[in-house]
Amino acid sequence: MDPLLLLKVVVLGIVEGLTEFLPISSTGHLILTADLLDFNDERGKLFQIVIQTGAILAVCWEYRAKIGSVVGGLHSDRNAQRFVINLAIAFLPLAILGLAFGTAIKAHLFRPLPVALAFILGGVFILWAERRKHVIRIQSVDDLTWRDALKLGIAQAFALIPGTSRSGATIIGGLFFGLSRKAATEFSFFLAIPTLIVAGAYELWNERALLNADDLGMWAAGFIASFVSAFLCVRWLLRYISSHDFSLFAWYRIAFGLVVIGTAYSGLVNWTNP
Repeated sequence: MDPLLLLKVVVLGIVEGLTEFLPISSTGHLILTADLLDFNDERGKLFQIVIQTGAILAVCWEYRAKIGSVVGGLHSDRNAQRFVINLAIAFLPLAILGLAFGTAIKAHLFRPLPVALAFILGGVFILWAERRKHVIRIQSVDDLTWRDALKLGIAQAFALIPGTSRSGATIIGGLFFGLSRKAATEFSFFLAIPTLIVAGAYELWNERALLNADDLGMWAAGFIASFVSAFLCVRWLLRYISSHDFSLFAWYRIAFGLVVIGTAYSGLVNWTNP
């Protein structure tokens, strides 16, 4: 593999892993990073779909005990059954709206400047949300009702707008709906598993004509980088939220969005189709 290409795929894998589960938008960061690395052609977009698998498996590994107990108890454990039903309910809003509007959103919003604006607006919203008084009524993901799951699914659907952040929408939505930080964050992690698997499989099927065995090495390098960085990031985030709020990520989003807009209008960076 060309060393420059290897560097690009490793960087993108790390970006995917670090941003997938933080409230800062992995899609937005991948769009911008791929643009900077000049790896935003159809081959590069397919690569972005593939490396999501590494991030998903990192969460599966971190929560393997919980996943194992749920799968093992599906036939008899009511808590396990309710948990899976809640995930299915929460998944539906994004799936339905994605099928209806996904093509139009990709055509008009998968560009640097709309992503930058979404970064800024999302950051402002997180700051506002963090200044509200939080009344916690749900301490654990096992305490969620189907109504809670539906509301979290509707919140997740806002992530169809690139730069919004799937995890951010779900976590901040969870705080609005009375979940503890830990419960909101963990449910966001669990909801990512069916969401990213189904969305990735759907997009991979649509782009199947681009699949090429020669790219297996590139995919493997990106997968490993994504898995390792996501695993470390998930563990760090769980420790971080035990004593901090999400304001740090809000200010990062605002600053990063302003940098993108500033570099675009100053001509410092020649963004593609801004």
